[in-house]
Amino acid sequence: MFLKQFTTLLICVFFVQFSFSQKTWSLTKCIQYAQQNSLSVKQGQNQIEQAQLSAQEAKFSRYPTVNSSLRGGVNFGRTIDPTTNSFIQETVVTSSLGVDAGVILYNGGRIRNQIKQSQINVDIAEADNEQIKNDLALSVAAAYLQILLDQEQLVNANNRLVQTQAQLTQTDRLIRAGTLPEADRLEIQANLALDEQNIVAQQNALEISYLNLKNLMQINPDEEITIEKIDEIDIPVNANPDGVALTQIYNRAIANQPFIKADQARLSSADLDTEIAESLGLPVITLFGNINSFYSNKVPDINDVIDEGEFIDGPPQPILLNGMRNEIQFTQLVGRTFGKRGYFNQLNDNFGQSLGLNVSIPIYNQARTRLAKERAQLNILNTQIAAQQNKQQLKVDIQRAIANARANKKQFEASEKTVSALDLAYVNTEKRYKLGAVNTFEYTTAKNNLDQATIDLIIAKYNYLYSLQILDFYQGKRLELK
Repeated sequence: MFLKQFTTLLICVFFVQFSFSQKTWSLTKCIQYAQQNSLSVKQGQNQIEQAQLSAQEAKFSRYPTVNSSLRGGVNFGRTIDPTTNSFIQETVVTSSLGVDAGVILYNGGRIRNQIKQSQINVDIAEADNEQIKNDLALSVAAAYLQILLDQEQLVNANNRLVQTQAQLTQTDRLIRAGTLPEADRLEIQANLALDEQNIVAQQNALEISYLNLKNLMQINPDEEITIEKIDEIDIPVNANPDGVALTQIYNRAIANQPFIKADQARLSSADLDTEIAESLGLPVITLFGNINSFYSNKVPDINDVIDEGEFIDGPPQPILLNGMRNEIQFTQLVGRTFGKRGYFNQLNDNFGQSLGLNVSIPIYNQARTRLAKERAQLNILNTQIAAQQNKQQLKVDIQRAIANARANKKQFEASEKTVSALDLAYVNTEKRYKLGAVNTFEYTTAKNNLDQATIDLIIAKYNYLYSLQILDFYQGKRLELK
């Protein structure tokens, strides 16, 4: 029974591992995986958590502060007995404890503005991290399309090799028939070697493109992955970069690009810096309270008499009373001793409380308030300039993306016409070659022209696809291939 269960478990593990190794990656999965594992995104998430902690700290600053203290020590030589405030020449063991509390009632709205600013800083951190994800998604899409391009180039290179091999077979047949000279075979063999070299180059390019995608996705370079096979990637039928207006895409980008939202939040945060700086010149009202007590080993317990002692008459002392000299004799108690007052009894005896208000009014603080306000104003100007620069750069990037899309569309359409024309020319040349009407050089030239045009068409198609993806990115659309 155990062996049967163990065998079943092994089979399940095998199929799980097999299915994982055979898993294909769509563009959407690649983007999601890259965003989940990117070190930059993780670092951005840490920045968000730090901003959230700062926001909590700002909120807690409204609450009271409560601190306790406990002190103990031994005083030597001439010192003050804390229970009698008199100087003594004895060793005194003392202890004190207390609890202090305080809460800010008013500080010019500084805490309120700091709480607002800390929450805005959380929004900034989230927007910055979202921008990192968007930029990463665009990079993954470029790497993904590059792999598709390299795969199509590799298929095209293999097809060219098959065609060249067929051409070599046809050339050998014509040579045996006496239609072509023996030297024509050498030229075909040279093309065959060149085709094999191109296949190796395309395989290497494909491997490098996969490495680039793995790096973006934080996948071990040794791990084998396969992107989703797409039999035919067509240009979207509704794609029309000529009909796209700059203002239309720019307005959408302003509304959806995270770094624009982050810039707007930074402006709000900079405005609050000014209000916080102004609060430095306003009064601060604080409510405070305290409870405390202390202990000394020199405090006697008058209820604990150890020795009653005795009364002793002192020597007469001369005094002047109503102008007449007299003598007075004092009697003093000598030898009476008491026990020591206990620790907790002294804490109860000496227990004290205090409650009050503290008003701090700034009069002169080395011009810190004025300098803080001027610094905040400069920060607002710098933030406004940075936001304006980002908007201008966004407009330039969108205009460039539109121009690239339009140019790539024309390039793609021109390449289609070129391939169509050269294909007809090649078919005609091939027919004439089989009849011996053209030589090998002319046939090879026609084939090479068609091959190069096909390569140019593939590159033009993927350049056009990527430029359309960029336009979708600026409009906040999802990056995907259909």
